[in-house]
Amino acid sequence: MKSTMSLLTAILCIAISTAQEWETPIIKGYGKIKNFKDVSVQPDASLEYKLVFDITSDSEMDGVNKGLWKIARVINMLGSAEIPSNKVHIVAALHGAATFATLNDTKHQEMYSKANPNTELLKLLKEYGVELFVCAQATAARNIMAEDLNPNTELALSAMTVLANYQLQGYALMP
Repeated sequence: MKSTMSLLTAILCIAISTAQEWETPIIKGYGKIKNFKDVSVQPDASLEYKLVFDITSDSEMDGVNKGLWKIARVINMLGSAEIPSNKVHIVAALHGAATFATLNDTKHQEMYSKANPNTELLKLLKEYGVELFVCAQATAARNIMAEDLNPNTELALSAMTVLANYQLQGYALMP
């Protein structure tokens, strides 16, 4: 009886752990999620997801900028819930310490003696349709030229302008 209970407990633990594996279904390799189908709040397929991210930190998650990683996570969660990409509109305003995450590999190599670990993620986000704006005020303050930026990003006059403009267009501010 005791061995039967132990066996059932082991099988249950294995079933639970395999049912909730980390995955990256849309932005492959970034923004891992666990898919839970039986929770009370899920993405709503009737909505247009208009999100603007304010990314200021240089903190990292899984070796890349945490703010960019969070965008990948949102895309993976929405995709996992079968929200079509044409109903997902994401904008990011990168400034402050996060400005350095937008450097091209040449400039990053020059400054940090290594390629930019965010290069692939920036490319994947852009391919998905994310608009990645870098604050020109932040680049100027850090002596970064436009040609030093990753080609998947665009300069904006300021992060404040991006955040205000998109919120006034109905985008939800994501911290």
